Amino acid sequence: MRPESPQPQPPREGRLLPWPGAEGKPCYLLTDDCGGPVSRLADATESIQLDMGTQLLAHAHDMLPGTPPGDLRFLAERLTEALRDALRVAESRGRRLNHLN
Repeated sequence: MRPESPQPQPPREGRLLPWPGAEGKPCYLLTDDCGGPVSRLADATESIQLDMGTQLLAHAHDMLPGTPPGDLRFLAERLTEALRDALRVAESRGRRLNHLN
């Protein structure tokens, strides 16, 4: 009887990190260790980004009535940044969930 050879594993998709790489391009982590230091840093960064988005949304809700246009531009720029970060987190988490199915 021959010993069974291990089945080749499909290539793992990299984790989309919550910060951009060079020139603003997506940055990915390729590892088998889900609890490694870069994964933990990415988890913490995602948490901070989502919390910032929540705080900005609450601030916008309070600020919008009667706000001067210059202040609205600043708020819109920060909300745009927070939405970009939140969408990157959602994309990264969605990809990881698809690998569990």
